[in-house]
Amino acid sequence: MTWGRAEQVKTLSEAHDVLSKLLPNPKSKPEVLKDYYLRSAAIYARVAETDRSHHHEAIYWANREREKGEAIKLRKS
Repeated sequence: MTWGRAEQVKTLSEAHDVLSKLLPNPKSKPEVLKDYYLRSAAIYARVAETDRSHHHEAIYWANREREKGEAIKLRKS
């Protein structure tokens, strides 16, 4: 599964399916996890506009993923 496929989803169900397959290992580097959560938040936000029957649920998921991504603090090198 690729991010390109995730960018093409139109429904909340498709988003859940594709994003669950892209989910990195919880022990991955913080940069990887942050990137995943912020990108998935953008996918859910877009789905909220295309899958109108699941608009509010998709907004919930977009906010949830964004908050998880923003909570990950990265070390400065």
